[in-house]
Amino acid sequence: MIYITQIRLVGGTRHEHIAGVRWRNPGNGKTGQSTRETIVTWIRDPKHDARVTDGVNEIDVDVVNATPPYIQTQANGEWTDNLLALPQF
Repeated sequence: MIYITQIRLVGGTRHEHIAGVRWRNPGNGKTGQSTRETIVTWIRDPKHDARVTDGVNEIDVDVVNATPPYIQTQANGEWTDNLLALPQF
């Protein structure tokens, strides 16, 4: 499991999308940076799990099957924009 901690947006005003993320593995303390494509592939593996946390609550990060696929948070079955509230790098 990883926590996504920061996002990198590209595409300009009103057409921005997440191009990359920074993440932290709470189990071993490892941190890293991945492209959207890499994190999509990683999350699609059933052994992996990605979340966003505010230190108290955790929201699942899932893959939206679009062209191209992208990531978005989902809480209680509803798509949310918690990823867009993260700091940018």
